Amino acid sequence: MSTYSVTSANFARFWFGQTLSQFGARIGTLAMSVTAIELLHADSREVGLLGAASTVCYLLIGLPAGAWVDRMFKRRTMMWAALVRALAVLVLPLLWFTGELGMGALYAVALVVGVVTVFFDVGYQSYVPVLVPEEDIAPANARLEATSQVSTLAGPALAGLLMRVVSAPVVLLMDSLAYFFSFLCLTATKDGEQQSDLAPRARGRLAADIGEGLRFVRDQPVIRRLAVSMGVSNFFATMVATLVPVLVMSTLGFDAFMLGLIMTCGAVGGVLGAMLAPRARQRFSLGTVMAAGLLTAAFFTAASPLAVLAADSSRVLAAAVLLVGEFGLTVGALLYNVTQVSLRQKLCPRNLLGRMNASIRFVVWGSMPVAAIAAGWLGTAIGIVPTLWIGVVGSVVTVLPILTIDKVLAAGEERPVVTEGMR
Repeated sequence: MSTYSVTSANFARFWFGQTLSQFGARIGTLAMSVTAIELLHADSREVGLLGAASTVCYLLIGLPAGAWVDRMFKRRTMMWAALVRALAVLVLPLLWFTGELGMGALYAVALVVGVVTVFFDVGYQSYVPVLVPEEDIAPANARLEATSQVSTLAGPALAGLLMRVVSAPVVLLMDSLAYFFSFLCLTATKDGEQQSDLAPRARGRLAADIGEGLRFVRDQPVIRRLAVSMGVSNFFATMVATLVPVLVMSTLGFDAFMLGLIMTCGAVGGVLGAMLAPRARQRFSLGTVMAAGLLTAAFFTAASPLAVLAADSSRVLAAAVLLVGEFGLTVGALLYNVTQVSLRQKLCPRNLLGRMNASIRFVVWGSMPVAAIAAGWLGTAIGIVPTLWIGVVGSVVTVLPILTIDKVLAAGEERPVVTEGMR
């Protein structure tokens, strides 16, 4: 058991490091998209491939990564992942300065960053129960989610503003530095994780360990429903997110600053969603909170294609529709995410957290490269706006698996399924 509470200076160091990491990630996402679209003149298909390169790793190594992380100390894993991300992103501005930057380099860096992010994210989602006591898990997740959004409030808008003055690859230097300082914060963080908390390193057990994580997700009724819901949600959300930069900069003709402002407005909504989640859980059932979050996000997703119709009347109106839509979308998304992450962590045994999170990431994030490629192909074949409407309709379906969660919890079926390896 950890002796460090959510109010301790130790948690504050970890909290600050993750804020920097999220700050850098938002800057990097925007700068890479702008680099591809504005400087390398990428089309919808190439933007889709770039999105696929950053997420295909969840299909390739997502499951074994969970088993490996369960055998390793979580903080140490996150430290080295943060350092590798810092070095990989640094390659892009160096190539730009030498005149050698191309889409191939963007694909390669996106792939490398994606691979180490798998390990970082699995370790991160498994680390909170190690860092704080059980009663602090939900408050810790709420603070981490809220401040990760706060850290991105100025990030995208600042990145967009900077790209009016300097080139997008220069802005990627900020991304690299943020990852490096995240690494330093992790080196100063202490926790109570011990060798006994780790899964045994038995030779030849990798496949068995992976299977154990998959079976837990399959057999745990609440977590199974969450996995299905998140898998469908991420597929259609990725379709929309892949095409939004193309919509904003190519179809509507806005610049990088406007794209950054839209992302910033989304971060404001994320802060509100993360702040509302603990209060909503006190007044409503968990299933109601999560369903409301998903439906809110789906409703505001329609703002992206509607902005094209609004542009026929006024570019100002189109910009307002995009800003309001991104704000509402992230309110709903964070309301759902804070609630479901805390619920998953409470229902899973500690020595299975990495494999449980990796199994869900395999399902949820594994759909993203397929969705990104599909968005790029459909955007070219039938147009960006019709493809966005497909994403909107699909987003509504994501709520269906959530509707029975309250009934399962009330029936007392939420207890973890005990397998031989967990005893």
